[in-house]
Amino acid sequence: MSFKIIILESAEHDLKELRGYIVKNFSQEIWQTTFDRIKDTIRNLKDFPYAGSIPEEFEKINLSQYRQVIPGMNRIIYEVRQDSVYIHLIAHTRRDLTALLTRRLLRTV
Repeated sequence: MSFKIIILESAEHDLKELRGYIVKNFSQEIWQTTFDRIKDTIRNLKDFPYAGSIPEEFEKINLSQYRQVIPGMNRIIYEVRQDSVYIHLIAHTRRDLTALLTRRLLRTV
């Protein structure tokens, strides 16, 4: 069974921020390599949605429907619901996930 991939607006925004950072500090070529790796990882979730691990930050509060995959130096947080995979967040692995989630919650209030 192939799952439907839905990239949420928040994750689209994350990608734009990540692109700006990488292009500014590294190069367009590095961005393209990073983006290709992210796309391939997301594409694999169509067939293997449960391949990712449950992030420790989510496991502590019993949110086991959220998972993560880590392509290179980036983290993709997603949720599996029925026949769909919802991409919630894409961020560099060095970023503090708790702080990112808190900021995201405050932005929506």
